[in-house]
Amino acid sequence: MKSNVKQTRKNRIKSFATLFVGLLTFGITSCEDGLDVTQAYPFTVETMPVPKELAQGETAEIRCELKREGEFDGAVYTIRYFQYDGEGKLMLDNGLVFQPNDRYLLENEKFRLYYTSECDESQSLTVTVEDNFGNAYEWELEFNNDSDKEETLPQEENTDVLSEDTSL
Repeated sequence: MKSNVKQTRKNRIKSFATLFVGLLTFGITSCEDGLDVTQAYPFTVETMPVPKELAQGETAEIRCELKREGEFDGAVYTIRYFQYDGEGKLMLDNGLVFQPNDRYLLENEKFRLYYTSECDESQSLTVTVEDNFGNAYEWELEFNNDSDKEETLPQEENTDVLSEDTSL
């Protein structure tokens, strides 16, 4: 009977050892060699309010800030625009005038755009910021023609000299 108990004990130890080796093997093979590093983070572009009306030749400043949900050193952002109504030009704060649908590198998270109206019609354009991972943020700008602005002429100063009547 003693040998039977010893045999049962040996079998249990072998079973536990086999189970332990199996779990250990499963745990090792389920791990990946490389680290899972997030590179593509969602982002938005926040803008300050802009005027709704622009006269021909008038420029609107558009203050923008790129808001990222995470930081990755390899992220590169570009900007482009497409104007589908009216005529005008869009310029970056460093003086670079954009051509429609061409991509330009955004070097700062805070930047300013300047839109100048070149027509007496309503103008509509889409501005798109993209990263090098395929994410994009797009917003619309619309300006109505402001031809109602009255041109104020400078008031003429009265240059008549009042003469005093001294013959009383």
